[in-house]
Amino acid sequence: MNYQKILYEILILAGISGLLATLIVVAKAILQNYGDCEIDINGKRKVTVKGGSSLLTVLAEENIFVPSACGGRGSCGACKCKVIDGGGPVLPTEKPYFTPAELSDNNRLACQVKVKNNIKIEIPEEIFNIRKFKAKVAKVEEFTYDIKGVTFDLISPREIDFQAGQYVQLRSPKYGKIRESVTRAYSISSKPSLENQLQLIIRKVPEGICTTWVHDFLKVGQEVEITGPYGDFFIRDTQADIIFVAGGSGKAPIKSMLEDLAEKGCQRKMSYFFGARTAKDLYLTDYMDSFKDKFPDFTYYPILSHPEATDNWEGKTGFVMPHFPDALRDPKNTEAYLCGSPGMIAAVTKGLKELGVPEDKIYYDSFA
Repeated sequence: MNYQKILYEILILAGISGLLATLIVVAKAILQNYGDCEIDINGKRKVTVKGGSSLLTVLAEENIFVPSACGGRGSCGACKCKVIDGGGPVLPTEKPYFTPAELSDNNRLACQVKVKNNIKIEIPEEIFNIRKFKAKVAKVEEFTYDIKGVTFDLISPREIDFQAGQYVQLRSPKYGKIRESVTRAYSISSKPSLENQLQLIIRKVPEGICTTWVHDFLKVGQEVEITGPYGDFFIRDTQADIIFVAGGSGKAPIKSMLEDLAEKGCQRKMSYFFGARTAKDLYLTDYMDSFKDKFPDFTYYPILSHPEATDNWEGKTGFVMPHFPDALRDPKNTEAYLCGSPGMIAAVTKGLKELGVPEDKIYYDSFA
């Protein structure tokens, strides 16, 4: 066997591979060098950015924070905006999030639009009120085996103005084997009057980059980056009866709403249905139940779908929907506020509509 010949051939292959890799890098740099691009925002403001990144990313670099619950992966559909000119063709990843009429009206997902040239867009004016905050972890609480409450002290800016029910986006840094920084959305669970603090309730998602960081790496005293507030999930100013429905970490915005309503002296009839699988999935039960002493007509209904024998559970069981008639006084004069998975939201909405609650009075915050 001619080892020198084999070694020579290996070296030639390695050289060719290295040359091809270099050519690819050079070609990519040339082909994707879009130079400076101008973004016209609402016909009122123009910013010049370096082309090549997504519209979502370049706007964030200009401190314009379009909502994005999935961190720009194109899986949440939250970063909707209008691209009037320069956005290129609509991608297949965008089409499921829009009706044909919305697509014809120039609606796009900011995370899927690449800035390659000058571009003209329209975004809601309230987005300009969203800020980036530096904060420090003040407290970490174990609520269940997979849910933590994290309280942050705001450093800069020192105060945040939000409505109960809204959410913020938390950025996780590179950690462990994770070589990327990601942003994820979490509902605020503290009341708006605590202007210099935020509490988030975060459930650990298997293989979730940000939730794993929160549960396994985040420590008291650590500084983090938060943007917000976002969202239109908030209590409407009416006198209608209220039904709250949540599960898991969906308790977060409902907790904020109840604390805010208690401070404002709300007199409305309220019922809160919290669905869990077993007793170990329940948390803050006594605290939620204590709101009956703060409102004239409030009832908290923890419901277990699969209680274990060791739970010794004597409360309500099954799914939440069959228990709604216990709380409904006047369906036509009832508002519902739901927070949970898309499947839960769909099932609960269907159940409420069948009982006579108007669809336009059912508000929700859906998370995947």
